[in-house]
Amino acid sequence: MAVLPIVITGDPVLHAVALPVEEIDESLATLVHDMEDTMSAAPGVGLAAPQVGVSLRLFVYNWRDDNGILHRGTAINPELLITPGPVGEPDDEADSEGCLSLPGLRFPLLRSDTALLRATELDGTPFEVLATGWLARIFQHEFDHLDGILYADRLDYPHNRTAVKVIRKNSWGGPGKSWLPGVDHLED
Repeated sequence: MAVLPIVITGDPVLHAVALPVEEIDESLATLVHDMEDTMSAAPGVGLAAPQVGVSLRLFVYNWRDDNGILHRGTAINPELLITPGPVGEPDDEADSEGCLSLPGLRFPLLRSDTALLRATELDGTPFEVLATGWLARIFQHEFDHLDGILYADRLDYPHNRTAVKVIRKNSWGGPGKSWLPGVDHLED
C-alpha cells in the first residue's frame, strides 16, 4: 500500500461536507489500506478521507487504550450519536487534542464523554460501537472531518486566537498545502 499526503487546513476538501460512499469496491479498499498506512506513518489514531483529499464519508481509526485493548476499524457512512458535552473549561492535559491536518499543534477541547458510532465496515458489515473517553473523542474528531469541521473550529478563546496565529505564521489556510508522513516532519 502507499502513504498519502495529508491535506493541511485551508484546503476546500477539509471545509466541505463529504459525500456518501456509494459503493464498497476494490478502489475503496485500496483507499482504506492507504489511509491506514498513512495514519500509522503520521502517526495518528484516526484519519478521515477528506484529510487525504478525498471527499467521502469514511474514516479509519487505530488506538490502544490504557488496558491494552486495540480499537481498530473502518467507518463507512458513519452516524454518530453523542451525549451532551460537558460545560466548563477544558483541562490543558486531559482534554488536549491534535489533528494531522494541523500538524504539530495541540489544544484543549471539551468533547462529549460518550458516543455511539454506527457505520459499515470495509467488508460491508454494519456495526455499532459504544465508546467512552478517548475513543469517543476520536470518533467525534473524525466524524467532524466528514462535516467539514476541524477541531480548531471548535476551540474557545484564547486557544482559537493562538491557532489562527499559527496557521497564518505557517502560511496555511489556503488550498494546495499538504505534508507527507515519513518525509516531512511537520507533526514534530
